[in-house]
Amino acid sequence: MSAPLRILIIGRNGQVSRALQSRLADMGELIVLGSSQLDLAHSGRIAPSIAAARPDLIINAAAHTAVDQAESEPALAFAINGTAPGVIAQVAMEQGVPLIHYSTDYVFDGRKPAPYHEGDTPTPLGVYGQSKLAGENAIRQASGQHLILRTSWVYSTEGRNFLLTMQRLLQEKPHLRVVADQIGAPTWAATIAESTARIIERWQAGHGGDWGTYHLTAQGETSWFGFAQAIGEGLSEQHKRCAVIEPIPSSDYPTPAPRPLNSRLDCTRLLQQWGVSQPDWRSALQQCLAGQP
Repeated sequence: MSAPLRILIIGRNGQVSRALQSRLADMGELIVLGSSQLDLAHSGRIAPSIAAARPDLIINAAAHTAVDQAESEPALAFAINGTAPGVIAQVAMEQGVPLIHYSTDYVFDGRKPAPYHEGDTPTPLGVYGQSKLAGENAIRQASGQHLILRTSWVYSTEGRNFLLTMQRLLQEKPHLRVVADQIGAPTWAATIAESTARIIERWQAGHGGDWGTYHLTAQGETSWFGFAQAIGEGLSEQHKRCAVIEPIPSSDYPTPAPRPLNSRLDCTRLLQQWGVSQPDWRSALQQCLAGQP
């Protein structure tokens, strides 16, 4: 019998990493390196750590994701999001193993009136998006086998995210104002993990598509206001208290980092090349709230 697939997951406690650890547990031997084992802010430690893991596949699920905080600590954001992915990709290329890396809708400025395709020119608005774009470019320059999977509005029942924040605030406050002019696709971390697992299965079976950049989000679209409404509906169904939600423009809720108004990503290429599709955002949210895997 052949040896089990050794999958190195970089990042331990993030939403996507936790979902990956759950979904991929039966697909091979998982080696999970959190920041205490591999601090991506120190690029010199990356190559020895990967070499010691001897992986057949590398998944980089680690990132500096504090969008507003990145504006005040750009050096750290670029070290983790920009420099480290390039080093990981270089090591992966030298060892002859594929790399799966996650990126973001924030590489776009949100001014396009239609969903973004992979070939659209990135023009990030803030440090977070700029650092993630730098990481994408560094991976491409390494020239190894890689998949860059751009996603958006990630949530789960763990960590810090919009879902958990809204569930708390909607029960604490009588009235809540939520931005209604930013449009995107809320994407459950478990959806990302499931899609990643299916990609790995097709790669192992020799039926994979082209390497490169792909968009991976839930289907459909809504605003943060619409997302909050759906979360409120879930609370009401559980007979829990829910605040009155008021839609507001982004101009009424200024943040240190500007947000793209249009975060919609076209995922057609991932379906065509890898045969992977995602559920509608509402059905995924219902599954998440119901505690389904």
